[in-house]
Amino acid sequence: MIRITALPTEIVRALQEGGVDAHGHAPERAVSGGGSNPCRHCLQYIPDGRGMLILAHRPFPEAQPYAETGPIFLCADHCERHEGEDMPEMLTGSPDYLIKGYSADHRIVYGTGIVIPQAEMRRQTEAIFADERVSYIHVRSSRNNCYQARIDRVEGETGG
Repeated sequence: MIRITALPTEIVRALQEGGVDAHGHAPERAVSGGGSNPCRHCLQYIPDGRGMLILAHRPFPEAQPYAETGPIFLCADHCERHEGEDMPEMLTGSPDYLIKGYSADHRIVYGTGIVIPQAEMRRQTEAIFADERVSYIHVRSSRNNCYQARIDRVEGETGG
């Protein structure tokens, strides 16, 4: 089994309350046009007309050669963090996604990156987790490489 892992609430609240992003800048404030602005905390699309934040995010614990940094969106107002194994709205709205495995030391596990149709995401993540070197998986936009969410094994599960 897998778990879709959204950004931690403590990180999101700090940004919503004026904290700085991965480049040391305050998030830009904008208004969502609806449908194409996925929040990386609630993992829902930010509704049309609602406030949103645009910022640089590095979904890794520290800077290193494999620690990609890129733009993400967040709801400007507090939202509930997505929890659980269910596929969230924002990971069903695109026809395909880029997924790739990372090791426990946060390095890409070569050979695991693949652009896949959305309908094959769960099956492909299980195949990637069959590689014992893989600690977690990133889901990214297949067109812009933007970070979407992290996929983790449910505790006690192993590959295969």
